[in-house]
Amino acid sequence: MPHRSLHLFALSIAFSSTGCEGTPSAPTTAPIAPARAAEARPQEAARVIATRLPVKADWLCRSGKRPPSRVSRWPDDRFVTLDNGLVHRTLLLEPDAATTSLGVNDEDELVRALEPEALLTIDGVLHPVGGLVGPPDRAFLLPTWLAPGALQPAGTSFRCAGFAELPIEPWLEWKRVRHDSGAPWPPAGKAVVLLFEGSAPATRGLAVRVHHEIYDGIPVAGKWLEVTNGSDREVTLDGCASERLALAEGESSVEKRAGAAWRLPPVDVLSDYAFGGFDLDSSNSFTRWLPDPGYGTQVNYRLQTPCLLECAPPIGPAQRLAPGATFRSPRHFLVLHDQSAGGPAGGADRERRGLALRRAWRMLAPWTSENPLMMHVRSSERAAFRAAVDQCAEVGFEMAIYTFGSGLDLENRDPAYLAAIKEDVDYAHAKGIEVGAYSLFSSRSIGPDVDVIDSATGKPGGALFGNAPCLASDWGDRYLATIQEFMTATGLDLLEHDGPYPGDRCASTTHSGHRGLADSQWEQWRRSVDLYRWCRARGIYVNQPDFWFLAGGSKTGMGYRETNWSLPRELQPLHARQNLFDGTWEKTPTMGWMFVPLTEYHGGGAAATIEPLSEHLATYRQHLWSALGAGAQACYRGPRLYDADTTKAVVADAVAWFKRHRAILESDLIHVRRPDGRDVDVQLHVNPELDERALAVFFNPLDVAVKREVVLPLWYSGLRGQARLERSDGSASLLALDEQARGVVPVELPAGGIDWVVLRRG
Repeated sequence: MPHRSLHLFALSIAFSSTGCEGTPSAPTTAPIAPARAAEARPQEAARVIATRLPVKADWLCRSGKRPPSRVSRWPDDRFVTLDNGLVHRTLLLEPDAATTSLGVNDEDELVRALEPEALLTIDGVLHPVGGLVGPPDRAFLLPTWLAPGALQPAGTSFRCAGFAELPIEPWLEWKRVRHDSGAPWPPAGKAVVLLFEGSAPATRGLAVRVHHEIYDGIPVAGKWLEVTNGSDREVTLDGCASERLALAEGESSVEKRAGAAWRLPPVDVLSDYAFGGFDLDSSNSFTRWLPDPGYGTQVNYRLQTPCLLECAPPIGPAQRLAPGATFRSPRHFLVLHDQSAGGPAGGADRERRGLALRRAWRMLAPWTSENPLMMHVRSSERAAFRAAVDQCAEVGFEMAIYTFGSGLDLENRDPAYLAAIKEDVDYAHAKGIEVGAYSLFSSRSIGPDVDVIDSATGKPGGALFGNAPCLASDWGDRYLATIQEFMTATGLDLLEHDGPYPGDRCASTTHSGHRGLADSQWEQWRRSVDLYRWCRARGIYVNQPDFWFLAGGSKTGMGYRETNWSLPRELQPLHARQNLFDGTWEKTPTMGWMFVPLTEYHGGGAAATIEPLSEHLATYRQHLWSALGAGAQACYRGPRLYDADTTKAVVADAVAWFKRHRAILESDLIHVRRPDGRDVDVQLHVNPELDERALAVFFNPLDVAVKREVVLPLWYSGLRGQARLERSDGSASLLALDEQARGVVPVELPAGGIDWVVLRRG
């Protein structure tokens, strides 16, 4: 194919910073090298694996500087490989573009067949971006099938016209104003962009830029794309799949029982197009594992093996692109799990998979490491609020939140009201306390002209929570503007956004922000992203019960049943530790909140509450240490944090201990034994980067004293051979570790007792 100088045209286009049509920002300025025809050197071109950075040690246990990522061209410049020593992705550029290799270095190849780099539906017609044909089988790729002359372009509507290496750019602005992990932003790594030009009559004048990224020291590969309309006509982007990979099946089953779950390939996908859930699986709206009907040699009789990975919005985006406009897709990140790495169970270990995901969150959304100690103040009345602020400052809490039911109205635009709230916020700031406020978006009805319209009935209803307003409406635009104006005018530091947009679709054709059902989800998602990015750029912390982390969100629910806080108070801490154990497999401790009902919540009466606090100090202490011992924060909801000097001492002691060990407590949790009330349970933190390599907190849920020898699995602390064990009483000794870095720690606890130890290099 003759390569026109479309790459020069593309450099003159300004790319939108809003993710679709909008105000353009500065253009990308990196030169794009045209793809070159390959020379006839089949013995060299047949190679499909580039020279890769060596894997020297278990990456989850390694401390110190990681090897830098790199981009390499080989052979004859037909291939480009992104590699960081852990994982790689190789792209073939000639005679068209496709991913030919993906996986963990020195392990099984994941790619089994060639697919286009993206799929776009424009004006109702599907157009592949790149893609090649030639291999006679879809079960594997032989090196000779990739040699020059062995492949032909798939006759797609967009052909690869160039390539460039670019720096990794931040996709949102992060104003750092409070304690965090210190991780760099943007993450260090390498990025390349492939330029595709429209080669069919329906796509002439359109350009697609496919961005690939890889990051230092972590098995993650990122991807996103831009579509620019350089023609003189408007086009509609009905659908956009930014990823399509034919991967080796995770399971080969001839006759799969109906309804049985399939084992998937060792890949997790993170995306900023996520909503509607407290965890990765329930919130993942961007990933689909599909059968591959073209894979005729698979063993499944019905050809239903889920081995085709596709990343795309479930509906839409249905975006109109005027001449000169650019659409930017959501970002997604492939987390590739090793199968033969070190550790007790290798890649099959649930802990290892969870650790990889948690490390990915820390790198891709480092603002989630912000973890302020927060009180939820039950009243917005001035005297009550300021009294709570005074107590927060006295015991070391860092934030006071006007909680749900406090009486604060975040949608009030009265200047006198805003001025009064600002005075209270200023009072808190003078005490060193940040202030947050609660707002409810979803789970309510505004009216038939505003609410989400059910496509099945043509009437309001059918939303995830029954009724919900449509964010892409005049009311939605006013709501978002009012929140921003309120926070700006009062100086608030946190948005507690309850019922954030959960992914509802709206069939209305009269709302100002969307045309109908097809674009309703995209437009509401985009407005939510804009709000959270606005907050993040101003240092405003965002609590929201959904997975908006890659869009700027800070914390979601750890996972609990709200009515459990109406149980008798003595049962609640054990429930909390179970929730913390379960909620930290895929979330870091700082990504989830818990709850402590200082006053009645969801019923239960006096038996369910801690007030009067001084009369229930044992339960209060259990709540404090259960949350802080896990490195998590809870919503301490009530009028006060203490009611007597004895209560104040219990709270202040727990907070001071947490701050002394904050770095290790906010590090990864290793799941030793799920709390069940039958024996000692443990919260074990590890971090090979710290001097305090591990910290374990022991809880005795029994009503009798116990002596136990607790086995601590310390592999992921990086400790080997022996460790220095430091106890809470100040004593120290050496702890022998076996070949899997396990150590046996004698523990003696009174009934209901709590104790802790720190481990360092011996």
